[in-house]
Amino acid sequence: MPSKAWPRLPYRISLEMRLNTSIILALMAGAAQADPAFVERGAQLGIDHQYVGGWEHFVGGGIAAFDCDGDALPELYAAGGQAPAALLRNSSQRGGTLSFQQNTPVSLALTGVIGAYPLDVDSDGWQDLFVLRVGENQLLKGGPDCSFAPFPNALGLSGGDKWSTAFSAAWEDGNDLPTLAIGNYVDRHNPEGPFQTCDTNELLRPKGRGYGAPVDLSPGYCALSMLFSDWGRTGRADLRVSNDRHYYVKGGQEQMWAMQPSPRLYGEGDGWRRYMLWGMGIASRDISGDGLPEVYLSSMGDQKLQMLADGATGPDFRDATFEKGTTAHRPHMGGDGRPSTGWHVAFGDVQNDGRDDIFIAKGNVEQMPGSAMKDPNNLLLQLDDGRFAEGGGDAGVASMARSRGAALVDLNLDGRLDLAVVNRRAPVEVYENVTSDAGQWLLLSLRQPAPNVDAIGAWLEVKTETGVQSRELTVGGGHAGGTAGFQHFGLGDQAEAQVRVIWPGGVVSDWATVQAGQVLTLSPDGASLSVTAR
Repeated sequence: MPSKAWPRLPYRISLEMRLNTSIILALMAGAAQADPAFVERGAQLGIDHQYVGGWEHFVGGGIAAFDCDGDALPELYAAGGQAPAALLRNSSQRGGTLSFQQNTPVSLALTGVIGAYPLDVDSDGWQDLFVLRVGENQLLKGGPDCSFAPFPNALGLSGGDKWSTAFSAAWEDGNDLPTLAIGNYVDRHNPEGPFQTCDTNELLRPKGRGYGAPVDLSPGYCALSMLFSDWGRTGRADLRVSNDRHYYVKGGQEQMWAMQPSPRLYGEGDGWRRYMLWGMGIASRDISGDGLPEVYLSSMGDQKLQMLADGATGPDFRDATFEKGTTAHRPHMGGDGRPSTGWHVAFGDVQNDGRDDIFIAKGNVEQMPGSAMKDPNNLLLQLDDGRFAEGGGDAGVASMARSRGAALVDLNLDGRLDLAVVNRRAPVEVYENVTSDAGQWLLLSLRQPAPNVDAIGAWLEVKTETGVQSRELTVGGGHAGGTAGFQHFGLGDQAEAQVRVIWPGGVVSDWATVQAGQVLTLSPDGASLSVTAR
């Protein structure tokens, strides 16, 4: 991904002018805020799948959400640890009550699974799966009716025999296949471990129709989340890595790799600030309206919100946790005052008021006495002043189970974000969003010619009278699991919106006007957008 101007100087000038106007309009308009409400459906559906196992499964427990049978409704693939992983087939009717059946093909009933990420590796229209495991990782080719099998010749990949806990992918310029990053935790084969024996991470770049030898990303500091992101909108996605201080103990830090022909770590000379935490998950979203993504990092204790410093020319991120009210450092209910343990984290607008909220899965690692045992999940609701307030208890998602991975995604395509949560030694929870008087919405997906048919790396912009929402399409982040499919946008009381796409490579589409309440696919048509209802 060689560096290039992104997209052009006139665009950057118009972006700044537009965003200043958007902020003023948003303050003037103010979106009505419904009270979010969720109902847990998993128990009544008989879903009993659990994430279990010994110390190698204290972390992980991810879940992937993606459509694998072509009906546009997302299935759920949940890690099982020492138990077989499970595929939950989505039999919901559009707009109806959530309905799932546990129906796992042999190819997916793998043991040792930490988590999984969906992506269309070969651009054939079917989502594939990269499965992270304690042991040999699997890259599985998806096909009709949720069929999966190893890729022919495995694309030159070796699954290895490590303890893999993080993943991300991006399409670098000129390649037919995505670049893959794999994060590895403690070196379980090192007799001196586990402390200060973090394994190295790996970068896999395409070579011909397969992959070359892995490039070591060293030093590794026990990665638990990775995310390729064009954090500064320069036209190149770099790799952020969140690491677990519990095992690197000293000398380590959070990391970001510049994806040059020979990857290098950003340092203080680039603006990168040394940052140490018990990193678990990464989420990225533009919540400030400046067109650049903020980053939220889950951890033991404080959860960290970071924003680029004003005028930064490098990855100079500052802590905005306290000013935005996003610490979520202790349980918000249940009476246990010890520090929380955050795992999966995701942005999403659960009320459709046009402002992204934050879900955090919480739960003690196992029996760590210094951390809360009663540690409910958080749902931080964004207020009209840009700060956040806790709403998980009233919304019905504050489970006391040891939660791990999660997916905040519209499971029945009714325009409201639902929630699925994997728990350690407790059943998977599937929450239906039943918020009444929620605002208007759009569900949008992108489609372009191969390679990279899902346009990973594109920027999707949705504009209404109250401002512009900018969204980067990425693969990775979270905790051991990701989603593929429609991007959800809340619109508040706006009945229509304008949409445009900055496609990978920098081509900027014209704005297209669409009506709210639709499920749409956007494709390039010269300078225009082709808009197709799904």
